[in-house]
Amino acid sequence: MSRLRKKRAKNRLFKRTRKRPVKYITVLPSLVTILNGVCGFAAIVFASSGTAFGPKEISPYTMAAYLVFIAMIADMLDGRLARMSQTTSSFGGQLDSLCDVISFGVAPAFVMLRLLISKLSAAQITNDSFIVRFIWLSALAYVTCAVIRLARFNVENVESESDHMRFTGLPSPAAAGAVMSLIMLHQETLPGLRIILVALPFMALGVAVLMVSRVQYEHVLNYYLKGKKPFGYLIKTLLALGLVIVVELPAALALCFCAFVLSSLIQTVYHRVAVRKRGVQDQGQEDAKPEHLAEQRPC
Repeated sequence: MSRLRKKRAKNRLFKRTRKRPVKYITVLPSLVTILNGVCGFAAIVFASSGTAFGPKEISPYTMAAYLVFIAMIADMLDGRLARMSQTTSSFGGQLDSLCDVISFGVAPAFVMLRLLISKLSAAQITNDSFIVRFIWLSALAYVTCAVIRLARFNVENVESESDHMRFTGLPSPAAAGAVMSLIMLHQETLPGLRIILVALPFMALGVAVLMVSRVQYEHVLNYYLKGKKPFGYLIKTLLALGLVIVVELPAALALCFCAFVLSSLIQTVYHRVAVRKRGVQDQGQEDAKPEHLAEQRPC
């Protein structure tokens, strides 16, 4: 009798955990999502080769940065296509996160690690030095926090478009853009400025912490461009476009991504300091009241 009960309990457990197989998927959004992951993988391949490409001898790290930016465009398009066709699904969300791990988690960390290690090797710095260990730590921290950020997003994500106005924590594409734009700036515009290479591991550590933080970041497309907005939003958009046109592309990308990363962080710190200061002032005013007024209570 006990064996029969155990068998029935086991069958019920398997019935609860067994999921129905995926029979139908949306082809176009899935293809765009896969393009995201393919671009991330290609960025890793280009960076690992270490040789220039094309007649203009484009740096492999610059090619990797371009591929990561193409992956960002694909990441923006796949969700938009799925919502426009009303074909959002759990499969598409999971596929998108897996591709994001490659393009915005592994690829930026690997490109940064490969670039810095190659520069240190040229300077004859051994692999057991503190600098190399710190670079490895920053790359591993970046990958780990990106994976945690995407896993948390999958758990907390809601398919409603109205809930996609803000992100909790720095989005992984923005973190990857901050790292890759600095790499592109060094390779294309300011190759002799070593301070950029020094800042790269610190930037990776900073955005890694912001990805797993609770700092609120606006969804750029939904918050600034979609629907009716105040007139000031148009001025900000035109200024950003003018910056991209006037300034060289690597410098413009670095400025835009770094400004986006720091904007919400500065706002959060300012609001917390202001609220704390206001609370201290209110407490001081309450303590400064005369005793006969402080002891009065409403009937």
